[in-house]
Amino acid sequence: MTPITEVEGRRVALSNLEKVLYPATGFTKGEVLHYYATVAEVFLPHLRDRPVSFLRYPDGPDGQIFFTKNVPPGTPDWVTTAEVPRSDGPARMVLVQDLPSLMWAANQVAEFHTHQWVAQAPGVADRLVLDLDPGSPATVVECCEVALWLRDRLAEDGIDAYAKTSGSKGLHLLAAVSGSSSEEVSEYAKQLALEAEEAMPRLALHRMTRSLRPGKVFVDWSQNAARKTTAAPYTLRARPEPWVSAPVTWAEVEECRSPGRLAFGAPDIPPRVQDYGDLLAPLLTESQALPSA
Repeated sequence: MTPITEVEGRRVALSNLEKVLYPATGFTKGEVLHYYATVAEVFLPHLRDRPVSFLRYPDGPDGQIFFTKNVPPGTPDWVTTAEVPRSDGPARMVLVQDLPSLMWAANQVAEFHTHQWVAQAPGVADRLVLDLDPGSPATVVECCEVALWLRDRLAEDGIDAYAKTSGSKGLHLLAAVSGSSSEEVSEYAKQLALEAEEAMPRLALHRMTRSLRPGKVFVDWSQNAARKTTAAPYTLRARPEPWVSAPVTWAEVEECRSPGRLAFGAPDIPPRVQDYGDLLAPLLTESQALPSA
């Protein structure tokens, strides 16, 4: 029988707690749920009001992996949902607004991916994201070099940027923005990526062409499109080990000399939150306009 847990007055079914989801480390589903409960205070603000796409991996990263964008069947009626526009007509998606909703969603075993806009204003960007993706043999070390250039370039336009690991191979840069559409932010991000390539032609790349990517860092500006989503801060990833998309300090980015320096698993995050708080908290309060064309 599936155990029922009460979370802030809501009854939440939590199943298969002993199931090993990350065979490389023996990390279980119960530990996944414990991780999310532990980091909920810093995780929830980055999810609130944002329609969530779930990249599900119910049998671990070696099993079937698939996106769930619409509200899944069996979703409790107390989970908040919102209608969002899509090219093929409006759809209804989940909003993870509170701890019971987070624990219900975590029980689905999924990465949390969010848009760069909130449900109340779809297509009006409040985030800029640059996804730095290294092509082997480049690693996150090369991503850090590109990230520092982009940080300084954004600062020239009066925009403060913050960094997090992707939880996989790369690095994400995030900035709070206001007063622009997703299309306008995408164009600005594309220009930044192009400038990075011009400034570091042997390192940075603004085009997705696979044949050009070995040894370089692809600056993916396209995730600013209204339809796209990006792995949320603090989400676990479907990787061989329970890696997390973890906020990092700029000092850590500057000092990174080996890929292992910016690889953080679930057990690393609660102590980091205790030491640093939420390094991405400024994204929740800042409002920065893009430069005038």
